[in-house]
Amino acid sequence: MALKVVIASDHGGVKLKSYMIMQLKAEGMDVTDLGPKTSKISVDYPDYAAKLANVMKQSNSTGILVCGSGTGMAMSANKIKGIRAAVCYNLRSTRLSRQHNDANIIALGSRLTSKKMSLKLVSTFVQTKFEGGRHLRRVKKI
Repeated sequence: MALKVVIASDHGGVKLKSYMIMQLKAEGMDVTDLGPKTSKISVDYPDYAAKLANVMKQSNSTGILVCGSGTGMAMSANKIKGIRAAVCYNLRSTRLSRQHNDANIIALGSRLTSKKMSLKLVSTFVQTKFEGGRHLRRVKKI
C-alpha cells in the first residue's frame, strides 16, 4: 500500500510543492494536493495550514506544508488539536521531530531549503519512527 501524503502551501511555496509532488508520486506515494495551484495569486498561509491540519485529523497520512520559511505554516497548523507540525531545516532536526515529538506534519521553507534537501527531509520524516517511552509522556502533554 502506498504511503499517503497530503500537501499544501501558500503562494510562496507553490513551486517547491509542485516539484515535490512530482518526485513523491514518482516514488510511488499517494499524494493529495490541497492547493493552491498557482503562485500568481497571493493567499494566506493560515488558511492552507488549517485545511491540511483538518484533513490530517481524519486520515492516516503524512502532512507536508510549504511556505517561505515553514514557520507560519507550522504555527498555524499547531492550533489544531492533535497536530504536531515541525519546521525542519536539516536531517537531525527532522529525525528528532519524529523520534521525540511524534510530529505528523513537516513544514518546509521554500526560501530556505533547496529542492534536493526538501526531498531528503521528507524522506527522513516518513522513514523515522516515534521512539515512545519517556517521549510519549511529554507528547501527551501537548
